[in-house]
Amino acid sequence: MSKPPEPAPQRTIRYHWEDFVVGSVRDFGAMPVTREAMLAFARDFDPQPFHLDDAAAAQSLFGRLAASGWHTCAMAMRMMCDEYVLDSSSLGSPGIDNLRWLKPVFASDTLSMRLTVLAARPMNSRPGVGLVQSRWEVFNQQHEAVLSMEGWGMYRMRTATP
Repeated sequence: MSKPPEPAPQRTIRYHWEDFVVGSVRDFGAMPVTREAMLAFARDFDPQPFHLDDAAAAQSLFGRLAASGWHTCAMAMRMMCDEYVLDSSSLGSPGIDNLRWLKPVFASDTLSMRLTVLAARPMNSRPGVGLVQSRWEVFNQQHEAVLSMEGWGMYRMRTATP
């Protein structure tokens, strides 16, 4: 008989829709990329040979074992959660636009991020909820962009609008 899941820890909400000011820029993160994590992600979710096998990767355009682009997205999401999403009134996202993998990510890279707020507006169909359009850029330790994407997030407002 399995035990019921633990309740989620009580969160302190520090960021609401009003805190995502258009034009604001935030740099954060220092996510080390390990060979073990790259291989585990590839085995489970993207088992292409250049993500799993050194010999196949050497013959690929990457020249060596490279992280899956989807793994890079997952690491970006983790950095976002650690920096602000888990401390926010986030209600999720309707999607991502303009996702680009710009350079391969390798074991021993360290990734960081930049969040730029592009637009913000109240959500017409949901009183008390605002939309935030953001651009996220992920960089390696040489500050070379490895991923960029844009998208919208939905956040509760601190004070509801009429």
